[in-house]
Amino acid sequence: MDHHPASDDPKTPLLPLHDQIQRSPSFHSSLKSLLTLKNFFVLLGPLLCTIICLCVKLDGRVASQNMLAVLVWVFAWWLTEAVPMPITSMSPLFLFPLFGISSADDVAQSYMDDVIALVLGTFILAIAVEHYNIHRRLALNITMLFCGDPLSPPLLLLGICATTAFVSMWMHNVAAAMIMMPVATGILQRFPVGPDQSVAVSKFCRAVVLGVIYSAAIGGMSTLTGTGVNLILVGMWKSYFPEAKPISFSTWFFLGFPLALLIFLALWVILCCLYCPRNSSQALSAYLDKADLKRELEMLGPMAFAEKVVLSVFSMLIVLWMTRSITDDIPGWGSLFNGRAGDGTVSVMMATLLFIIPNKKQEGEKLMDWNKCKKLPWNIILLLGAGFAIADGVRTSGLADILSKALDFMEAVPYIAIAPAVCLISSTITEFTSNNATTTLVVPLLIQIAKSMHVHPLLLMIPGAIGAQFSFLLPTGTPSNIVGFTTGHIEIQDMIKTGLPLKIAGTVVLSLLMPTLGAYVFGTNEPAVQ
Repeated sequence: MDHHPASDDPKTPLLPLHDQIQRSPSFHSSLKSLLTLKNFFVLLGPLLCTIICLCVKLDGRVASQNMLAVLVWVFAWWLTEAVPMPITSMSPLFLFPLFGISSADDVAQSYMDDVIALVLGTFILAIAVEHYNIHRRLALNITMLFCGDPLSPPLLLLGICATTAFVSMWMHNVAAAMIMMPVATGILQRFPVGPDQSVAVSKFCRAVVLGVIYSAAIGGMSTLTGTGVNLILVGMWKSYFPEAKPISFSTWFFLGFPLALLIFLALWVILCCLYCPRNSSQALSAYLDKADLKRELEMLGPMAFAEKVVLSVFSMLIVLWMTRSITDDIPGWGSLFNGRAGDGTVSVMMATLLFIIPNKKQEGEKLMDWNKCKKLPWNIILLLGAGFAIADGVRTSGLADILSKALDFMEAVPYIAIAPAVCLISSTITEFTSNNATTTLVVPLLIQIAKSMHVHPLLLMIPGAIGAQFSFLLPTGTPSNIVGFTTGHIEIQDMIKTGLPLKIAGTVVLSLLMPTLGAYVFGTNEPAVQ
């Protein structure tokens, strides 16, 4: 007797019952199965793409029009999830060559970049951290410290978010999100999953994951080395205005830290209002008891050799990340290699060490082996690649220039409204391309606009660069959003519900600080540098 895979459910009878005997499907029912919402969404991408190709005329090359059409296709699929996300992420590999945007080789190169190498290396380290239960130790310690007695969900949330923001100040946002995500999910593992999960628990899980990804982005704003955007801004300032005083680590910190702190508090308040209802402490306290936590910590026992080595490799990696390029006056170790080494270089190098050092548990066994790496999240890597491919396509197809011409109206904006206007524009563009691509695109334009408005260029450049880091709405906005997305706890609606007020709060904070504290720190009230 041949039974279908569908009948794996123990309740289905093995033999077909009389009323279940398959009749040949009628035309009507097969049409009904085709006309589903999912199939409509699958067609929506190509449909919108065709409409744009036929109806929208952009001055400039045909490539920029095609690029816009392809962008709409890919985003339609991403937002509706008609096709699985990693597969949509591979679509530029065939769409770009077919639409004449770039050659197959050029697109494929975007899928392997220094940031992707950074992600690969950090992921292997994160898998090692998980394998040796180090994240549980850290999660238990954070929970013990912030859990409060009786349990206070907002306080615990603050503890997790503050730890992430602090870690993110000193290293790449993606790396910080990757290190902290297993710690956060380690705390969430205590809660039931599936249908038994109460509303309060599921809300708290969402708040924690959103808190980690947004704190990673906010922490990065506070220091010069915390994110690539700040470094790009400083580099551009130096290359466009070589006579002006360069921005140092400490100057940036004086504006970046208060700014990040205020946005961080706004994030915490938003998450508490949306996801921590009054009764949540009773629902959660059943799973988080201080005595239990203490007992679990004791059960883990003292740290073994393998745990200590993995931790020290990780600490070495963080130190190397922080010291690769410090400031213009104090070159980091990167200058020994003529600036050829990137963050990815170090991350892969440190991950390699794990396959060489023995773990002292069994003879000849190393800290990591390739079998443990089978869990590498290719969905994140493909999504990152798609982000880089789109950013390159927008630039090479000439779509970037068309967007920049659309910003000419900025010259008429009154002085007070400059910071919010620039910040809004750049934070909108950054949802669709990577933060670094947005900065590289927007900052040179802002320098031109500043010259024609006769204001200090930093008044526009800093809001432009910080706005580029407000990619809070879409999973593809920045790699750390993707890291949170793959945990399965959050959906796009959650990101939009939290991201929108956070974006508004960020813009308001920046608009208040830039003309006041910014003017004091960077001297933007002095005559414009030409």
